[in-house]
Order: sequence, then structure tokens, then C-alpha cells
Amino acid sequence: MTRYRFFTATSLDGFLADEHDSLDWLLFQPTGEESILPYDDFIAEVGAIVTGRTTYDWVLEHDGDVEGAWVFTQPTFLFTHRAVEQREGVTAVSGPPAEQRGAIEVAADGKDVWIVGGGDLAAEFARAGMLDEVCVSIAPVTLGTGRPLMGGRFDLELRELGRSGAFLEARYEVVGERR
Repeated sequence: MTRYRFFTATSLDGFLADEHDSLDWLLFQPTGEESILPYDDFIAEVGAIVTGRTTYDWVLEHDGDVEGAWVFTQPTFLFTHRAVEQREGVTAVSGPPAEQRGAIEVAADGKDVWIVGGGDLAAEFARAGMLDEVCVSIAPVTLGTGRPLMGGRFDLELRELGRSGAFLEARYEVVGERR
């Protein structure tokens, strides 16, 4: 069964990125060898990726190769309302997540779907009943302002916690939207 997972990092005060959409605060944090959320294990379970436009642009700018190729090999669904240059493996879509569910799950081919970011998109998936798990690494830094971890009010149930270097790690099951 396909699971929808939001695998991310956040500042201690709950921001994914600073007010300039930068992740510079995250990139210098020390990680450890032990982790309850090892990236290599996680990505091996991912069959499709979902991302919002701000995250997509940031990844291309900072992790893309010289030609600006998309960094993931899994089929990617880019939720955007703006025109985008066509890239191999990336399908631009718009509208509610439920409208894309069939295509996303076919692309995932029985594996998990990784909601790369951002927090508002993860919240849209949660509201649609399409977010099963939030896996978050919490960095020992506060930003004061920026892009919130998730845009909305949701009940989560802690399933596992651990530590990796300076990061507190937590795996949550999404219970549902808080009304």
C-alpha cells in the first residue's frame, strides 16, 4: 500500500526555511551516524516525489547539476500555478492533491510517496487524507520567522523518537485535521 510521507527538517521554532527561503541554517548542523530516520533507507522506499514550486526552485538552484537537471530519479509531481521549464521525470500539475492521486500512485508503483516540501503542500495533502506520516529532524536553531513546518492544525501521534548528532528526530502518524 502506498504511504504518503513528509520527510523533512525544521528549526526548533517550527520553520522549514527562513524568510528568504534559505536552508543555510540547516546545512551546517552536525549529524550523527545513528538515526531513526536514515535517508538511504527512506529514499529506497520512495517510488514518487511530490514538491511545491518554492522547494523545487531551491533544490534546482542548490543541488542541480550544471544543466539544472532534477536531482531525484523517481517520477516527480511539481504542484505549481506558474509556467515551468520541462525537465525529464518532472510533471507539473495544479489543483487539489486528490485530483492527482491516481497518477501519483501509479507512478509510485506500490512504493511510498515523499512530499519533499513545503509545509503548505504537506498540509494540503493532510487535509485531503493523503498524508500518513511526518518524519522530522529538529535542528538546534531558532529562526524567528520563515516558512512554517505545516500550514494548518493537525493532530499527530508520536510513533518513534531518537537523535542524530545535534538533531532530535521524530516519526509521527497523522491522525487528522484539528477543527
